Amino acid sequence: MARKFLYVIATLVVLVIAALLVYRVWGMQLIRMVMVPRESFSQLQPLPADAYVDATMWIARPDIEKDNPALWTPAGVTTPKTAPKAAIFFIHPTSYITTFGDSHWNARLDDKDADATARRFVMSQASAFNAAGTVWAPRYRQANYGAFLTDKPAGDQALAAAYHDVAQAFAAFVKANPTGPLILAGHSQGSRHLLQLLREQVAGKPVADRIAAVYAVGWPVSVEADLPALGLPACARQDQAHCIVSWQSYAEPADPSAVVESFERKTGYTGKPRKGTHMLCTNPITGAFNGKAPASANKGTLDAREEGKPPKLVTGVVPARCDTSGVLMIGEPVDMGPFTLPGNNYHVYDYSLFWGNVREDAQKRLAAFLKK
Repeated sequence: MARKFLYVIATLVVLVIAALLVYRVWGMQLIRMVMVPRESFSQLQPLPADAYVDATMWIARPDIEKDNPALWTPAGVTTPKTAPKAAIFFIHPTSYITTFGDSHWNARLDDKDADATARRFVMSQASAFNAAGTVWAPRYRQANYGAFLTDKPAGDQALAAAYHDVAQAFAAFVKANPTGPLILAGHSQGSRHLLQLLREQVAGKPVADRIAAVYAVGWPVSVEADLPALGLPACARQDQAHCIVSWQSYAEPADPSAVVESFERKTGYTGKPRKGTHMLCTNPITGAFNGKAPASANKGTLDAREEGKPPKLVTGVVPARCDTSGVLMIGEPVDMGPFTLPGNNYHVYDYSLFWGNVREDAQKRLAAFLKK
């Protein structure tokens, strides 16, 4: 019996090693095969012109008082009642991840799984901003995760279709908030759409003067090839307003080569190549461009590992250091849950790692904007 058990263990070890070898050699090809939709891209029908007047088209907005995930705060954290307020436009990241036959290039608005995941992202990410104002988070026909894994034209077409919804939601947001300061934020696919929104709908227009801060987190931004076309500089310090914040989190030893290679292959918003330029890295603990900070200065990481219980805020756990490659190093790997990506990529947790500092950062930049 013992010998059979050892044979089983040995066989499992060999299979695991073989699987790792296959993944190392053909990993990206296998992921693309599974995750990239097989169907042809079909152009989405435009939403009605007044679609975003309807509260059901929003995950969060001020008049949604019941089941508004953006109003959540972890235990022990309160939202000030009398602090200055901004209107905050938040674009959630990709929550539509499907495989094989279930794949469409864009999520349907009635996709319950994608919507439920998007709501969780709004709770863990957009909630960091609720002390600085009221959060507006639109539902949109986001591109499938597979759109980022292919060079097919359909990938760009899916992203363009998703952006069209976001731009329509932003127009409704600005119309509903005709005066006062604005904070724009997103993550991952949301930040990609946010940057395009800055380029096409904000830069050089009157609304640009109202932008207190932009949080384009989880998407690479070129200091030289992107920022000049976006109309706002990189945030150099925490008491600076009217600027852009961005970072991408990795534990060490890190392998950010996939992000760096993708970043360098593409042209920036200025029309210049990104290769050879610097990737924007804001240290979320200090609020400064580049630099490092110890874990003791981290004011709160969201710990969501206890199944069935809400995330709790834990201080002093995660440090931050902007690397020469342009990504943010968080020191040794920290157990945040099951969604760490290959290369020690903590992309999913970009906000959660520094939730307390993002909360403080938004309030400080809003105060600086109002003072100015």
